[in-house]
Amino acid sequence: MLQVYNTLVKKKEDFKPIKDKSVSFYQCGPTVYFIQHIGNMRAMVLADLIKRSLEYAGYKVKMARNYTDVGHLTSDDDEGEDKITLAARKEKLSPQEIADKYIKLFEADVKELNCQEPKYKPRATGYIKEMKNMAQILLDKGFAYATDLAIYFDISKAKDYTKLSGQDLSKNMAEAGKGEITDSQKKNPADFALWFFKAGAHQKAVQTWTAKFKLPDGQVIKKEGFPGWHLECSAMNRSLFGPTIDLHMGGIEHIPVHHTNEIAQSEAVSGVKFVSYWLHNEHLTVDGEKMSKSSGTAYSLSDLKNKGYDPLVLRYLFLQAHYRSKQNFTWEALEASKVALNNLQNVIARSMATKQSHGKINTKFKDKFIGAISDDFNVPQALALVWEVVKSDLSDGDKLSTILDFDKVLGLGLDKIKIEKIPQEVKQLAGQRLEARNNKNWAESDQLREKIAGLGYSVEDEKDGYKLKKK
Repeated sequence: MLQVYNTLVKKKEDFKPIKDKSVSFYQCGPTVYFIQHIGNMRAMVLADLIKRSLEYAGYKVKMARNYTDVGHLTSDDDEGEDKITLAARKEKLSPQEIADKYIKLFEADVKELNCQEPKYKPRATGYIKEMKNMAQILLDKGFAYATDLAIYFDISKAKDYTKLSGQDLSKNMAEAGKGEITDSQKKNPADFALWFFKAGAHQKAVQTWTAKFKLPDGQVIKKEGFPGWHLECSAMNRSLFGPTIDLHMGGIEHIPVHHTNEIAQSEAVSGVKFVSYWLHNEHLTVDGEKMSKSSGTAYSLSDLKNKGYDPLVLRYLFLQAHYRSKQNFTWEALEASKVALNNLQNVIARSMATKQSHGKINTKFKDKFIGAISDDFNVPQALALVWEVVKSDLSDGDKLSTILDFDKVLGLGLDKIKIEKIPQEVKQLAGQRLEARNNKNWAESDQLREKIAGLGYSVEDEKDGYKLKKK
């Protein structure tokens, strides 16, 4: 039985999807105004590992990962300017051009990290109609109200508003009251915007749509505006999956505001539970500190590639920490991952070279592997099992088949390793060298090693022969 740690109840639960063997899975994707750093990439890889684990366990997964291309302000608490608009102004491009540019870069990065494509990749700007409809429903049901600046969700009307975060609402509201509140007509400091009007601080908003709302008193207002960030994910979820979904994943930073607000508005609209299981991944630190652009530690995948690292080395690094655990990035740790991945690739390559790719998947190890991923997606434990297989007394063919089976979850692309054809001349020299060594002719052995090196190969002696590698 698959067990999942549900943030909503703060414990592991048996996983029971709404539809047998079918899973709806939504991940909060990036706000596409800049190049995503490797901390964001870790979140994408972790979600990919969960999707792969579910599929390995026999579930059919319908996954959505959205793009926020409007409405995410510089503060998650409805303050500041739209991040896309700021980037557009800085780069002298339109908001759509900014979104298109950074979506393209993001998708290239996740592809290089061997993340599978989600079934749905919705952009917020493609669901404006659905957002307007949700806002109107909330007005009709008395959960929302209008000011001169926005349509707000009244958190005092929500049932158990802080059930996900477990926070003290009175403390939250007191803290919210200490900050700058740009709309004096808000009923509660922590009320959040469903729809901003092109007014006040957003008078010069670039991405806006005409919206007509009917208020409870019968008044109709028709103004230009744009959606609030929290409403976007709720509308996309509702449109793609219906009122209730199985899994919703995001970073732990989303718990107190974004996901709390998603629950409040979604359940107010539908009257039923919004998400069955909430999954939250921890952060990636760098040298024990928070990643920061100002300190130069917000590394991108390109930064790693420029230093000669294959993106799959970063993926291997990410496999070594559980999704609910913080992970610390260091260049030393990345280098160690490079060595480990290279060793694993060599194991696979040797097995393929001996044409033993038709072995059997070892059931003993497979059962252990299933046990690992069934325990709240314990990928580090699953990775450790790979090395147990490598060190076992299984035949090369059985090792290969077992590890390639596990790689359906790990996603290291081990089945795509190309076996290099070693030139016949190099093979002949290596054979002559082995004969010289067997005859204890060390001088000739050394000369032949140098000839092999001159042809671009190295020879490593082993117990029962030798191994040739391209330098």
